[in-house]
This record gives sequence, C-alpha cells and structure tokens, in this order.
Amino acid sequence: MQTFLRAVVPVALTALCLFGQDAKKAVKIKPGTAKVSSPVETTPKLDTAKLIDYLRHLNTWTPEITVVVKDSQPSTALKGFDEVTVRASLGERSMEQRYYVSADGKTIVRGDILDTTVHPFAREISLIQNVGHPSLGTPGAPVVISLYTDFQCPYCKDQAKVLRENLTQTYPKQVRLFLHDYPLEQIHPWARSAAIAGRCIAFQGEENFWKFHDWVFDKQGTLTAENLKPEMMSWAPKNGIDALQLSRCYDTKETEAGVNQDIETAQKLGLNSTPTLYINGRKIAGSNSWEQLKRVIDLELKYQETAKNAGDTACCSVTLATPGAK
Repeated sequence: MQTFLRAVVPVALTALCLFGQDAKKAVKIKPGTAKVSSPVETTPKLDTAKLIDYLRHLNTWTPEITVVVKDSQPSTALKGFDEVTVRASLGERSMEQRYYVSADGKTIVRGDILDTTVHPFAREISLIQNVGHPSLGTPGAPVVISLYTDFQCPYCKDQAKVLRENLTQTYPKQVRLFLHDYPLEQIHPWARSAAIAGRCIAFQGEENFWKFHDWVFDKQGTLTAENLKPEMMSWAPKNGIDALQLSRCYDTKETEAGVNQDIETAQKLGLNSTPTLYINGRKIAGSNSWEQLKRVIDLELKYQETAKNAGDTACCSVTLATPGAK
C-alpha cells in the first residue's frame, strides 16, 4: 500500500446581513447590544471513495481485491496529521497499513513515526500478545521471539527444525519463544484444524503441545484434511495425552477463537506469509538459517543490556482449565 489522497470539503462561512431598501427602514442597534456568532470550525472529512480509487491505481489492485478504510483519527505522533488505517484483502488473506494524512489532504507520510526514547518496534511488541501461547525458554528473558507459523507450510517445518535444534541449547536463559498460529487456509486445507488441535493439546500441558508440534511437522507430507483427526487420535494416547478430552475440544472447536485472534493480529501487523518471526518486535520473514537468526538475537541482547525496553513480560506459563473435562 502506498499513498492516501484526502479530499477536503471546503466550508463556506457566509455572513448574512439585512439591508433596508432605504435608510428610513434600516434597523438601529444600540451600541454594545449586538451579538456576533463565532464561525463554526469543521474538520474536513476523508473522501474514502477517492482514496480507494487512488490506491487501486497506485498499487494496480484489481476489482476482486477489497479495499477498506478501517480507521482515521488524529495522530499523536505527527501534529496536524490524521493516522489512517487501510485494509486490502483477497479471500482469506489481508494486510493493513498506516498512513499519515495532512488536514488539507495534500501531504502523505508513509512509514513509521519513531520516538527515540522507546524501542524502535514498540508498536509490534504492543500488538503481539504472548500470554497463554505455548512457549520455550526462560520466563523473563530479555529477548522474545514471537513465531507465526502454519503446520502445513513446508518452510515453517524447516524453520521449526532450526529453532528446535538450536534455540534453547544456545540461549538457555536469554531467549523465550512463543508460538502463534497463522494458517493460510486458501492453500493449506488442514492448517486451521491442526492449529485448533494444537491449542486443545496445550490445555494438557506445554510439553504435550511441543510433542504435537514436532509430530505434525514430521508427518506433514502424509497428513490430509481427512486423516488428520484419526491419525492424531491414534498418536495422542501413546504420548500421554488424554484422547477423550482432546476429542471433545477438537470436535467442538473450543480453541478456534484463539486461532482467529492470532489471525487478526497477524493482519494488523501486515503479515502476509509464513513463517514470520518477531525478535523483540523486529520482523524476520521467511525460513532463516540459525546463523542469520543468531546474529539478530545477539544484537538485541547487546541492545537490551542498557536499553531494557523489551523482553518477556508474559512472566510465566499460564495454566488453563481443560475444555470438556469433568
């Protein structure tokens, strides 16, 4: 998404005066008794139709792409500008972007307004809610990795392998990883079901969730929308998981709201692919080697030695009641 065009509707303030046709009919007003009305100030309104037309032309968006102006409010970061949020979507996929538009609609600012007194990725950190998500690592760690993944995505499988083999071994106390769901349903038909199942299993303990995590990625090539549940129900009791509780939770989709919340947050972040990691809010898209990830982690660890403005605030693991349990 690029530039916003804002149309300003001018407000004409017209002074209405009564003039007699001759001087004898003129109305005389005693000095000090006249009341003068103050001009009414009105805020120009965003012409969303023109804005959307402009964006379609700018980004070569075809008619099947839905473009919606979601929000417009005065910016606290840039005086005299409005902060505008726009969403573009096609089917289940969507993304959002922010723009800053001047009051007269002539000036557009793209990008982020940064405050040097706070972490440069403070917005991303505030949007991503890690509490209650499956985690690896030590509570209170100075570096947090929030990973958006899709159990049917082959690149996610590669990234998962890299993290599982290296993260806790290299950083036993300095880094905490949280896993978030972003199933790309239009290309991965069983990804949402796997995300729902993973959350159901997480109710029975984080260690069980990570067993499921590793099993799903290991079986990725043979799982289908049709055999996911029977394969899972055969695997679960062999690995210490209560199959009855799992089946109840999975069949009633009791954890689907959490999956939907992750998807909504991903869209607000403008995320359009998996895997995507946020290392203390810094976006790292695609499947990355351990050397690449370690470089960024080390940079953030060094920065946090003095900055101390990011890291794990989720405190600890959250124990939730198991849905369907008596």
